[in-house]
Amino acid sequence: MNDKPQTPEFRLEIDRSAAPGREPGPIDLRRYYATPAHSGIPTFMGVPLCLNQEDLKAGNADVAVLGIPLDSSIGHRGAAYGPRMIRADERYIFNAPEAVINASTRINPFDVLKVVDYGDAAVDAFSTPNSMDHIRGLVRQIAEVGAVPVLLGGDHSLLWPSVGALADVYGPEKIGVIHFDAHPDCHDSQLGHRATHSTPIRRIIEDEKIPAGNVVQVGLRTVTGPDNQLFNWMRRQGMKSHFMAEIERIGFHAVLDKAIAEVQENAEFVYLSLDIDVLDPAFAPGTGTPEPGGLTNRELFPAFRRICHETKVIGMDVVEVAPHLDSGYSTTMNARRAIFEGLTGLAMNRLKIAGPNYLNPIVSGQVKFPMG
Repeated sequence: MNDKPQTPEFRLEIDRSAAPGREPGPIDLRRYYATPAHSGIPTFMGVPLCLNQEDLKAGNADVAVLGIPLDSSIGHRGAAYGPRMIRADERYIFNAPEAVINASTRINPFDVLKVVDYGDAAVDAFSTPNSMDHIRGLVRQIAEVGAVPVLLGGDHSLLWPSVGALADVYGPEKIGVIHFDAHPDCHDSQLGHRATHSTPIRRIIEDEKIPAGNVVQVGLRTVTGPDNQLFNWMRRQGMKSHFMAEIERIGFHAVLDKAIAEVQENAEFVYLSLDIDVLDPAFAPGTGTPEPGGLTNRELFPAFRRICHETKVIGMDVVEVAPHLDSGYSTTMNARRAIFEGLTGLAMNRLKIAGPNYLNPIVSGQVKFPMG
């Protein structure tokens, strides 16, 4: 007879978010209004928490932030801690959505949009393929109520189920993808695996039927590829891939103008995907596959804001943040700010502010600063 206590089987499909005993709606986890950033239970920028689709509906959510703590396909582990750190690692003393403002536009996106945190997806720490359906299901829950999912990674394999879920809701032919990355992520497989951080663009084209001509890439520069075979595959598909060589030749702003125009040629809706390694390692050392010679955060932040302002963004992600590789916090800080700039752009779109590249006329020096 074996008297050893038996450990219950860990089952991802057991979802406790619909436990009875409370009315549906967002839950504010702050005990006090002015909660220091280093205390309390962290949600993204202190927004309320929703646990299920009924909460999203009752709260009239416009944006739902979803953590994807998955890094089993990256080779360099640690990005699974990205969602937790992006939520918790605020460097300002207070972490209150009511108290922030975008310095370039003078807009607080949280005054315009109902932003909630949707917790984390159930991921299988030992299997990327086993995690795909759970991620897809939660993204679809968000999209079905008309909210914009904002995914915190985690590795880039999450792009496949995220875009797939939105294709289920909006139709694949209507979706364009703007993909900021040092790497093309177009491989058919990696070491025999189809669901990895280097294959999601291939998967959304071949498996989810996103038209390849609707995929726009910015910032490619890795010395490990694409090789000639993959490079020619990308060209034959009709993808719009903007390498750093083009940015060196004509400048980032000209490439960004092209990218926005290209995604609007055939797509009604836009998914915005940011691999943090598109930034130069000087700005984002905390990632598993850094590549020198990348973008600056001063280029990236306005780009995120512009895309979310000037196109119809229905989803976005920030991935490959590996906080243990960055003792200076700059990677999580820049990832967090990119999302904030994207939320500002969504708010500007909601307010129907004229563009392109809107800046507040006073802080941008277009009009004289008023005297007090």
